[in-house]
Formats: sequence, C-alpha cells, structure tokens
Amino acid sequence: MIIKSTIKKVLLGAAVLGLNIPFANSQSKEVTIDINFFKTYQTISNFGASDAWSCQFVGNWPDDKRNKIADLLFSRENKADGSPKGIGLSLWRFNIGAGSTQQGNESGIKDEWRRAESFLNNDGSYSWQNQGGQMWFLKAAKQRGVKQFLGFNNSPPVQFTINGKAYANGGKVNIAPDKYDAYATFLAKVVKGVEQISKVKFDYVSPINEPQWDWSDGGQEGAPYNNTEIAGVIKAINKEFVNNKINSKILVGEAGSINYLFTKGDKPGKGSQITDFFKPGSADYIGDLPSVAKTISAHSYFSTSPMASSVKARKALADSVATIKGLNFWQSEYCILGDNAGEIDGNKRDLGIDAALYLASVIHTDLTVANASAWQWWTAISAYDYKDGLIYIDKNKTDGNFYASKMLWAMGNYSRFVKPGAVRVDAQVSSSTEDKPLLVSAFKNEKSLTIVVINPGNNDVTAALHMDNVKVQLIASYLTSQTDELKAAKITGDKNVIPARSIVTLTGIVK
Repeated sequence: MIIKSTIKKVLLGAAVLGLNIPFANSQSKEVTIDINFFKTYQTISNFGASDAWSCQFVGNWPDDKRNKIADLLFSRENKADGSPKGIGLSLWRFNIGAGSTQQGNESGIKDEWRRAESFLNNDGSYSWQNQGGQMWFLKAAKQRGVKQFLGFNNSPPVQFTINGKAYANGGKVNIAPDKYDAYATFLAKVVKGVEQISKVKFDYVSPINEPQWDWSDGGQEGAPYNNTEIAGVIKAINKEFVNNKINSKILVGEAGSINYLFTKGDKPGKGSQITDFFKPGSADYIGDLPSVAKTISAHSYFSTSPMASSVKARKALADSVATIKGLNFWQSEYCILGDNAGEIDGNKRDLGIDAALYLASVIHTDLTVANASAWQWWTAISAYDYKDGLIYIDKNKTDGNFYASKMLWAMGNYSRFVKPGAVRVDAQVSSSTEDKPLLVSAFKNEKSLTIVVINPGNNDVTAALHMDNVKVQLIASYLTSQTDELKAAKITGDKNVIPARSIVTLTGIVK
C-alpha cells in the first residue's frame, strides 16, 4: 500500500529537442506515478532480436558499415553527450539454416534472401565456414558485450525432411519419427561446432518455430507440427544433449500466436501448449526433461489490437502460466503485421515515431500484463517494405546503405536500460482525462531503478513520481521522439515534462 504521508516526491526530467526543459509548460497535463517497490512481478531474462535473414549478406558487407550496424544493435557505449551509441541487446537469435541456400532454385523458395544455408553437407560432413555472414554478427555481438545467445530452426535440415525441402507439403509434418534422432545429433554438433569456431555458446536452442502454420507456400523455410510431434522431437534432442553433456536449454513453444498457449485454438492438436507440455500427467508432458527450459514462448502477432482485447488475452495467458509452478513466458518474436484493427498497417516501412510508439505499447503490454520475462523482435535488419526491421538496408548482397528506424530506438528504451535480472515492480498512473494516457513500467536491479514512460498522446504531460519509504536519486533521462534517439539529459528542476508522442527512460539509484 502507498502511504501518502510518507511519500517521497521526485519529479521526472526529460529532454525535448535535445535540451533540458526543467519547467512544465502551462499547456501540459499533470499526472502522478506511484511506484511500489514491495509489489514485484517477473524477473527479466533478456531483450533480443534475430539475424534472419539479412545478416547472411550484411555480415559480408564492407567492414565499416557492418560494424556501424553491429554498434547500433549491440553497443552499450555512450556518445560524447551521454546518449547511447546503440540499443545494447542482451540476447541474439541465430538462425540455424536448413540448407535451402545450397539447393538454390531447386529449393522452391524463390527469394534467395529467405533461404538459409546449412552447416550440414549431403555426405554427412559439416562445413563450419558456412553461414559466414551470420557468424560475423554472432562474434560482433559477443565482442560488444552480449551474453545470451539462442540458435533457432525454422525447419530441420533438408537431408531429414520427408519431401527433401525446407518447407512442407499441405501443412503436414515434414520430418518422420525415424529422423528425430538425426535432427537431434545435428543440433548437438551445431552447438559444439559453433562454439569451437566462434567461442560463442548457445545458451538456448529453439528447434521448432510457429508449428501451427502450414508452411506450404515456399515463402521461406518452415515446418508444421502438432504437440505430440513436438514432444517427440524435444525428447530426442533432450536425450542427445544429456548424452553429450550439452547444457544448452531447449526453448519450447514459439507458438505463432499467444492464444495457442492457453486455448485449443483453431488448429486441432496444436493449442493448449502450456498444459500439454508443462502440466504433469499430460500425454505430451516434457516439463521434467533436464534440458528443457522452464519457459514457454510465443509470438505476439495478430493479438495486439485493439488494446482491450490485447489486455484480455494477455491476462488469460498470465493466469495460465501461473498455474505451472516456476514457469516463465517469453515473447520470442514480433514485428508489426496486418492491419491491427485499423490502428497501424504492417505494410510499408516507417522510420518515424508512429511505428515506434505502437511497438513500445506492445512491449509495455507484454511486460506488464502477460508478465513476459523476455521480449524479442523478429528481424533486426530488413531489406523489405514492411514494418519488420529495426534497421533497414538496401537489398544488396555485397554493399548498400542502411537506415536506423525509430523502432530501433524505442526498443532501446527498454533493452539498453532494463538489464537481465531486473525485477518488475508495480507502477500505477493516476487517472487522466487524456484519450491516450501514459504507459509506465518500472524495474529494479540491486541498487538501480529504471522507469520507461510512453506518452502516445499529442500533449506534453507533467509527471510526478511517488514512492513509499524508498529514497531514489534519479540521474538521467533518455528521450526517443520524432527528432531524438535516446537523447540523454540530466534530470533537473521541480516540474518536468514527458513530451508528446515520445518514449522516455529514466534511470536512478536506490539509496
């Protein structure tokens, strides 16, 4: 309970157009944010993004350009003015290819940018020089301080699939049970091989991606499964990892939409994954396998609008996860797709603040309602005309220009400052007459406090921060807006403004 008589009042600071603005203007609205350190929620594992598919080419671009891109994604250094050089991702997702690249046009995947190379050769040997562009980014991430790595598959290697392709026929499973062990052996060899040549260990392996979809159009590598088939694959991988003393954890789920975790959904045998995989006594129970992470993952696609239905679904998800002791939820892939109930269209690039604000609201809702302990974006680098990239590039395999989007920096308002191990604490905003009220989340990590404030409205908002029996010295604010990219400012003055249509991160020390 917040006891107002003991409240300590600290007023927020923010930068507007790169300047310290210590005093609220007369037009700004006023709200109070109550932080309760004693009401805690999930522990944050990481914020991440994927190298699919562009890194296979961009990793071979001129050294200056690929290093600048890597800095934007991974760096935790600051510029001379104190603003971050990059967004400091804490996890990097590496696409373990199925071999459609080696098949060329015979792969059936027309767009070579959506094919993926494999380490496995047809004669059963392995070529560790393959996936060279991706390996460059893997090493670049480690050099810049990323400590968590995940290897994921969209399809088993083509040598093990039923149709010899990296996509399925008619939405049917594309690997037979007698190939499960071969797939498991492949993954074990990849974990060891990648670590040997790059010094990067995969903390997690995610062998199955969006199993609810048919993956029959040849648009990319992909493989459908039902829950029983998933359990069979996971059991084979667990056995292989245990026998070979591989301590990478297997990530289960990667459901195409969150509803498949807690409802039967519209795909028979492919929903209710929380209970099917993690409730003891279920036919497909794998929750006690030593190599399986106590984590269920899903993608936030097609469930983020309108806000009322988004919140309802995420509350149901959080309630379902809570029925399994010790289970965590990861939001493991998202970009802006579809029409989102008319709120924003996933088509066409948007380097500006509109897409960034929408992205920030999705992160906020996944963290504060679904209690996601990890939040991961789809493709870090995109060559396409969709709202699917943090950084966009020219579709050129050897060189080109790159363009940082405001979505990159909006994600950085979280990833750069909310560190692994941080615990989310309760943050409530006082009632407001605004049509688009502030969205606020708060995180404590030992002696530090991080607060992320999203102002989607068209008016500046003056915000006062109240805490009970806790002294906090706020130090700096970092502003992402139409004109700023994590612009640093010192917190000064008695009344400070959260600018209209912006995301602000505040950092402080708990005394």
